[in-house]
Amino acid sequence: MEFEKIKSDILAHNSYIIGAGGEAVVIDPRRDCQIYTGVARTWNAKITKIFETHKNEDYVSGSRELARPTGAEILHGKREKFGFGTGVSEGDTFEFGSIELEVLETPGHTPESISFILRDRSVSSDPLMIFTGDALFAGEVGRTDLAGEERRREMSEMLHASLHEKILPLDDGVIVCPAHGAGSVCGGNISDREYTTIGFEKATNRLLSLGKEEFVRHKMNERLYEPPYFRKMRELNRAGPPLIYNLPHLKAVSPRDIRSLVDQGAQIVDIRSPTGFAGGHIPGSINIWRGGLPLFMGYFLNYEDPIILVDDFNLALGSVARHFVRLGYDNLTGYLADGFPAWFEQGEWSERTGTWSPGDLAERLDDPSIYILDVRDINNREETGHIQGSHHIYVGNLEDRLSEIPVDRQVIVYCDTGFKGGIAASVLQRRGFRNVVNLLGGTIGWEAANYPLIKEQIPLAAAP
Repeated sequence: MEFEKIKSDILAHNSYIIGAGGEAVVIDPRRDCQIYTGVARTWNAKITKIFETHKNEDYVSGSRELARPTGAEILHGKREKFGFGTGVSEGDTFEFGSIELEVLETPGHTPESISFILRDRSVSSDPLMIFTGDALFAGEVGRTDLAGEERRREMSEMLHASLHEKILPLDDGVIVCPAHGAGSVCGGNISDREYTTIGFEKATNRLLSLGKEEFVRHKMNERLYEPPYFRKMRELNRAGPPLIYNLPHLKAVSPRDIRSLVDQGAQIVDIRSPTGFAGGHIPGSINIWRGGLPLFMGYFLNYEDPIILVDDFNLALGSVARHFVRLGYDNLTGYLADGFPAWFEQGEWSERTGTWSPGDLAERLDDPSIYILDVRDINNREETGHIQGSHHIYVGNLEDRLSEIPVDRQVIVYCDTGFKGGIAASVLQRRGFRNVVNLLGGTIGWEAANYPLIKEQIPLAAAP
């Protein structure tokens, strides 16, 4: 048996390719799918089947893209009316070489979620691995809120049944292969472990020790954010994503052309660090640093208007383009030729946002002319504490709650270190707030400078 896990960084998406007897199958492929055909070539194997564990919400499925060059059959859970592929049911089995994959219907994260038990019959008829999709992760289980609040109890009950009646009865040594790792938004607090087993999860995963009602209550009260782009992902992955054939060709755009593109509604995404952005940037641009693109572009960018990237030196833009393609942003069009230096060398107008150190804020902490805004997620704020007198709006919800922020005061935004603060500062500035400051270092720098964070429970009603 050949086996490889393919990880998509930042999104923390795991996909898998398994080979035996000259055939290979892929589970939960990503959209930029050449990596799977490359692996299959090294194995002298032909990809014959593609399995989807569920209708993904956080990235565009690569099944149709991979099926085009390989001719592989696409298989998915039958409880969803997909516009492509074939539905499978509990107990269906698929064989290639010595390998057998058996379908388990494991609804809860989504109604159509399925898992796959793998047996290598050249060694034993006992299960060796289970591919759990978003049902079970290392140290966590899948979220149950994405079908809507009105179905949250039902989905939580289904997930509990799937875990305890289908997955956990497997032998303790069975290797668990989930669709996501640490950092994914598809689970509340996924552990940073490359692999886990049924036995290890039963021994260490606190959620698996809860009785049904306690488990359901926990999932009902769970506070997780749903990026707006999830709706687009569900739509695309249900109907069948459009084929892209390859990564987009990005056009080099001159500073003068950018002005006219902005007038036509182009979205300017500055992928530099918050310090570079604060020092000078194209008016109206949004600052999302490279590493934050997969996590935050889906909150702020639309799928219609062209997207133009701004960097200092335009290095490795192909890897940046992959982030957009995986989230369905086929409107990524170009980049500022010769980087941001070309902008100011042409004498173009630049805007700036302010930056403060922890000491700057400490000196003005009681100043009534400033408004301190915490843009971290609510769980982080509650667990680690907050700066005295600060207000809370998660950065992803900022555009929907601008009316809560006073326009006549200096707004000081902070997060953990300053990167999400950079996003928030750029959003506020382009929405008309003219006096915005990003606290560099965030709460980590604040504590390192020996300033206190206040811990107090925020009422549940204040959660998103």
